[in-house]
Amino acid sequence: MMDFKNLSLSDLMGQVQEMAEKAKDEGVSKIFTSKMGGGMIELSINGNSEVINLQIDDSLMEDKDSLKILLISAMNDVIKQADENKKSMAMNMMGGLNLFK
Repeated sequence: MMDFKNLSLSDLMGQVQEMAEKAKDEGVSKIFTSKMGGGMIELSINGNSEVINLQIDDSLMEDKDSLKILLISAMNDVIKQADENKKSMAMNMMGGLNLFK
């Protein structure tokens, strides 16, 4: 059976806060990019889900419906990429918590 006597809530919260700050800092440096329509739309976000770049081919400016479809697809794709990264980072953080000293 595990011994929880040495587990201090303040120590645990300190570890969690430190890991959250580290994850946020690392998130800014990670870039997720999606290209749709053969590269007619290219959207990039960082690991904190902030849009950092958007390129739209000039030919789409005359085709609002295609622009809308490709842009929505690109947004959904990069958000999914960032979410998967966040889940992976969370699992790594949980493994890094020093619960059992």
